[in-house]
Amino acid sequence: MTNYIWGKNAVLETLIKNPKRINKVYISKNANFDNRLKKIKETALNNSVIIQFTNLNKYLEIIKQETGEDVNLQGVVASVSPVEHINLENFIEHADKNKFKKLVILDGVSDPHNFGAIIRTATAAGYDGILIGNHRSCPITPIVEKTSAGAVNHIPIIKANSLSGAVDYLKNNDWWIIALDMNNSDNYFDVNYKDMNFALILGAEGDGISKTLLNKADFKIKVPSKFESLNVASCAAVVIYETIRQIEYT
Repeated sequence: MTNYIWGKNAVLETLIKNPKRINKVYISKNANFDNRLKKIKETALNNSVIIQFTNLNKYLEIIKQETGEDVNLQGVVASVSPVEHINLENFIEHADKNKFKKLVILDGVSDPHNFGAIIRTATAAGYDGILIGNHRSCPITPIVEKTSAGAVNHIPIIKANSLSGAVDYLKNNDWWIIALDMNNSDNYFDVNYKDMNFALILGAEGDGISKTLLNKADFKIKVPSKFESLNVASCAAVVIYETIRQIEYT
């Protein structure tokens, strides 16, 4: 099955950061060439990526069949190879030892919109990677790529056979584990995130983080709410930017 991505940001960011993933770019022959589409055309040509001007209705139908969603192609589609994952050992081995690192761990987050939004937020905030497991995790689908606005090309996606084993490996390498668990009394802004390597675990809506991972956490935090709890992507944004506020501005 051919993988497609669509939308100006997703296609352009992939062309800029990882052009070897792009097999071909399809631009609507009726497209109004704004600055973003002009940049896509220019970047594709500079990287020897084939461009075809065509009617995109065929690709709209294919994408709708594969995703089950009505999407806005924004005049551009690209066929791509899958995003490559790295393993945790390589990530730790090649990490800058003179700088504290920050990871997001996703435990059972299966909604592609939430996954993509979390990737986008973590990348914008300067986090160093996203760690997912082989099981109970959303793969990097076209919807994930589109929702991330191409950020998936700018941050390492780390995949582990066992999240429990990965957490143990991090702890053995001087990382602190922080779990977002709405049943705990410690607020997210009460933790000091400075001067340490840490991984923030986020769980699926409804099920939350597995008991195994919760028991391994050094800190358990919540985002207080006077209404229903925020969804996981919103909680991620709140906590991620509190960590950045502390680390960079206090």
